[in-house]
Amino acid sequence: MPLPGAPGWLAAASARRLSGGVPACSSAPGALSILHCASDEDPAQEALQSLSRRLQVQEKEMELVKAALAEALRLLRLQAPPTSLQDSGTPAPTRDGLAAPPGLPPTCSPSLVSRGTQTETEVEMQPPPGLAGLSNGPPAPQGGSEEPSGSPSEGGGSGSGTGSPGPLGGLRLVQPPQCTDTPRRNSSSSSSPSERPRQKLSRKAASSANLLLRSGSTESRGGKDPLFSPGGPGSRRSNYNLEGISVKMFLRGRPITMYIPSGIRSLEELPSGPPPETLSLDWVYGYRGRDSRSNLFVLRSGEVVYFIACVVVLYRPRGGPGGPGGGGQRHYRGHTDCVRCLAVHPDGVRVASGQTAGVDKDGKPLQPVVHIWNSETLLKLQEIGLGAFERGVGALAFSVADQGAFLCVVDDSNEHMLSVWDCSRGTKLAEIKSTNDSVLAVGFNPRDSSCIVTSGKSHVHFWNWSGGAGVPGNGTLTRKQGVFGKYKKPKFIPCFVFLPDGDILTGDSEGNILTWGRSLSDSRTPGRGGAKETYGIVAQAHAHEGSIFALCLRRDGTVLSGGGRDRRLVQWGPGLVALQEAEIPEHFGAVRAIAEGLGSELLVGTTKNALLRGDLAQGFSPVIQGHTDELWGLCTHPFQNRFLTCGHDRQLCLWDGEGHALAWSIDLKETGVCADFHPSGAVVAVGLNTGRWLVLDTETREIVSDVTDGNEQLSVVRYSPAFPVMVPSPAALAAVCFITHLDWSKDGNFIMSNSGDYEILYWDVAGGCKLLRNRYESRDREWATYTCVLGFHVYGVWPDGSDGTDINSLCRSHNERVVAVADDFCKVHLFQYPCARAKAPSLVYGGHGSHVTSVRFTHDDSHLVSLGGKDASIFQWRVLGAGGAGPAPATPSRTPSLSPASSLDV
Repeated sequence: MPLPGAPGWLAAASARRLSGGVPACSSAPGALSILHCASDEDPAQEALQSLSRRLQVQEKEMELVKAALAEALRLLRLQAPPTSLQDSGTPAPTRDGLAAPPGLPPTCSPSLVSRGTQTETEVEMQPPPGLAGLSNGPPAPQGGSEEPSGSPSEGGGSGSGTGSPGPLGGLRLVQPPQCTDTPRRNSSSSSSPSERPRQKLSRKAASSANLLLRSGSTESRGGKDPLFSPGGPGSRRSNYNLEGISVKMFLRGRPITMYIPSGIRSLEELPSGPPPETLSLDWVYGYRGRDSRSNLFVLRSGEVVYFIACVVVLYRPRGGPGGPGGGGQRHYRGHTDCVRCLAVHPDGVRVASGQTAGVDKDGKPLQPVVHIWNSETLLKLQEIGLGAFERGVGALAFSVADQGAFLCVVDDSNEHMLSVWDCSRGTKLAEIKSTNDSVLAVGFNPRDSSCIVTSGKSHVHFWNWSGGAGVPGNGTLTRKQGVFGKYKKPKFIPCFVFLPDGDILTGDSEGNILTWGRSLSDSRTPGRGGAKETYGIVAQAHAHEGSIFALCLRRDGTVLSGGGRDRRLVQWGPGLVALQEAEIPEHFGAVRAIAEGLGSELLVGTTKNALLRGDLAQGFSPVIQGHTDELWGLCTHPFQNRFLTCGHDRQLCLWDGEGHALAWSIDLKETGVCADFHPSGAVVAVGLNTGRWLVLDTETREIVSDVTDGNEQLSVVRYSPAFPVMVPSPAALAAVCFITHLDWSKDGNFIMSNSGDYEILYWDVAGGCKLLRNRYESRDREWATYTCVLGFHVYGVWPDGSDGTDINSLCRSHNERVVAVADDFCKVHLFQYPCARAKAPSLVYGGHGSHVTSVRFTHDDSHLVSLGGKDASIFQWRVLGAGGAGPAPATPSRTPSLSPASSLDV
């Protein structure tokens, strides 16, 4: 189907796995090419599946026959005289009396290698000139070679059948040996006709013997023999065949063969070490308002401080460093897992931030902690509570009356432990179990640091703290229960604020603002504690429809309240008299947090992860926006500093990378998974999780095309870099299982794809979308992009012991100097390109609080964009060239990098 105004054609891949069948290739002319796996079950399909299963059974039986035949021929070769197999078509005997296979150099000589009780003949040789540097390990077992045109699959799928799986989860680099004792397929054909069937049988037998050596169990290979043992999970072995044409690695026991480009004579020629380019965090899109509180404050410098993922952002709305938008960002990146709460010191400079617990690469738990740091220098001053908190830090508060000498912390354990800490020494002064119900807010009375208030699910607690003369652990905490009396007890009390006269206002889930005042205790009043004074409700005002999420005391003594369901922002005077109000637009969500800026300016954080700026009279406009759910789709504009994102929140967003702002967004109504710009930039294709893909005009945002291909998720879409060519519809690609990545060749005639079962396949699109059986011929093909995570040029990015899911995304820069990798451990890696050496070193950058789902370079390679998964964050990194000043190294992350021994945490 032609695409109006959009030259080029598109390849889209879905995640449906077919159980069998031979797809038909139809010739439907059009400008769009779809790689999908959509097929309806019918009797014919069931019959094909049955035939496929029978064929698999027969293939297994044939393997057993081949195995028996190979063993018999092996014994015959060992017992027969060395000259019995010689004829006019075979080479002369070597000095050891055994015939050298055709095509081998005369320096090759066989040797006997003992394997337990068996002895086999193997050939030892010196590598030919130019190939000596290609070996990365001990020789591979005999039969590990793979001919350039013989294997049906380059990955580890049903078409592979070559290579030993090795240990489960281990990553091994294996290259075919340079000499074997079997004739080459292109050996001399001068033998007599009567001898040809015998030679053919010998070759098949040798191939079967090789199959036995490759696919046998570790026990049958002599596990303690250093020559044949596959090694541990972290082992890597590599040997080249006679031509030095391929390397092999293993993922989940599947062999993945990759052919070496003809221009590379030795791996030593390839670059080593980390790349000269570095990354510096330029901008973070998003704000965590969906599920967190205590997340928005204004510092003495006028900067707005908030957090998302593992980063605390200091944002200057106007002035300061930044792009044309007039704002700038700085970032505190000392945390190793997601930040959950903030507190600002009374001096307006120091900040306390608490993080949640996490796990490292090996599943080992990481402990929650509180950092106290300087907002001017971004240096950590104190680390509090490492090992003292469980699950995470839920709420924080500095004392006010004594110039912020103490910090109160509530963790996320079942008992919600309440503790008081000395900020300067980092020592714990007192601790107590607060309640089994959730605690949503905590604060010191600004006039009396011995009084602490907590609120949450169905409670308001007033705590009396005795410091114990500053001796660690000697302090005591006693609790007084807030008494509701004749007033309805709400389900949640999310927020409170202290008034100048000493009273306290609380906002609850019923939409009421309650005023709590000190009163003498009465024996008839229920509650805990034996003090003579307690807090009771003295007034109530119904302020909002639905819950009240935020309260803020302004400098003029008035109070602001933010509603959930009604999205209203109301200013209250003395006696809770409403003075002024404004309503937040629905697409920004409910009010989550309120902070007072300069003058009458207000900052409002919303539940849809937006940060608004304005006042009650003029209204509010967004200054920071972001997604609200897991992100996966990312593509960059072909000639502008713009990029597009989509995810599980069903929003499709176009971002201006120079202005650091959202250009536009639309509701897709379905989950967006992948996207790609047309080379002209006029349209963009978006793949959805329902099998639909859309083409939208980037200016008008109108849908140009809406096509459904099956009902399975589309995992990748790619436009051809070439202009339109009338080609058949690639229905032949319906047999591909779970395509995860694909790239077009520079001429637009071929596609390289990766699949969920670790196959590397090549497709001749111009020739009717046919699968290229001979992948050797594609080894020198140039690719317009490189996003496939499997391939010779990038196999060095994979760590030892990988299970195949450690790398989510990969992108080569347009200048083909570096490759960026998004891993499953919250890290972004930067490697040199090509990255074709085992355990290649990289620069590692943290900040994301979830698996990094995608990375892409902008059109001029000036920036790199990365997406966090469940943290819904978007990071824009500035790429600093060789010789440029890179970012100052941060504290090494406690979340291990992909290859800890060969990577640098930055």
